[in-house]
Amino acid sequence: MLGLIFIILVVTLMLFLQITLRKKQKILLPPQALVTRVLQQRVAYYSRLAAPDQLRFQKETTAFLKRVKITGIGTAITSEDRILVAASGIIAIFGFKGWQYPNLNEVLVYPDRFTHDFDFSESNEDRNILGMVGNGGMDNMMILSKPALHQGFSGYTDYGNTALHEFVHLLDKADGETNGIPSWFMDKDDILPWLQLVHHNIQAIKENNSDIDPYGATNAAEFFAVAAVYFFEKPQLFKQNHPGLHASLQKVFRQEEIGYPSQVASNH
Repeated sequence: MLGLIFIILVVTLMLFLQITLRKKQKILLPPQALVTRVLQQRVAYYSRLAAPDQLRFQKETTAFLKRVKITGIGTAITSEDRILVAASGIIAIFGFKGWQYPNLNEVLVYPDRFTHDFDFSESNEDRNILGMVGNGGMDNMMILSKPALHQGFSGYTDYGNTALHEFVHLLDKADGETNGIPSWFMDKDDILPWLQLVHHNIQAIKENNSDIDPYGATNAAEFFAVAAVYFFEKPQLFKQNHPGLHASLQKVFRQEEIGYPSQVASNH
């Protein structure tokens, strides 16, 4: 009997230690000074904001890190990795003050490209995915390639921020479907004009008469994500080349409230 009681006590103690350790891990956040420095040095969107909005962006980045688990699979995760993941998510929803992703619990970061079966081994030549929003057994999860995450904030991309792209998909999915119609954030009267814009611009891409990433012609969902990344990454150029799309996305993402991109002086 004493042996059984001892075993129960040991198991209970082990469970208590595991729970305590997990709690400590959840509140282990990057120092605020590091958050600020990474945002200033790596995140162009943040740099374009007015000072009060920058402060709110910092707070929302930290809140994201408190709520969403970021796990490295086959790769070590640094504080900078975590901050860039969080910043990607905040950019897409910064116009929705206080809103959080209801359909995201964890972001998995892989060491490189991966397959639809989540294989990232170098021997697999079919690795061509840089990011993915999970479904089925992977619901409420996102997968990102670590090199793609950093490449998206290198300043040398052609509107190709993979992490931001996937967070736009997640936002699109908030109404239950990833279909390129973010109806959760649109007035009903705006849906038909948006669909007409999508159709027109996809056709322009197919006819090689657009500077929007050709991947946007895949379907409406991919067009929405690709156009949104262009909107956030190169706002002035996007406004110049696609005024109708710019006006629609500014309304969808509620960027008028923070004056974005009115503070932008130039594009690089």
